[in-house]
Amino acid sequence: MPYVNIKITDDGVTPEQKAELIKGVTDLLQKVLDKNPQTTVVVIDEVPTDNWGIGGETVTIRRKK
Repeated sequence: MPYVNIKITDDGVTPEQKAELIKGVTDLLQKVLDKNPQTTVVVIDEVPTDNWGIGGETVTIRRKK
């Protein structure tokens, strides 16, 4: 049973885009690794940009530059 955790910032991702990610990852695991889609779990965690850091600063600050 594959478990995939996708972490993204929480800025404007639509429900339709999330559904496409879930379907795409599930299909890819089936195609590449022959995993059963019925037992594949995909979780999307949306992280506030204040809680996501790159290079010593938050994404919020980086995007303001």
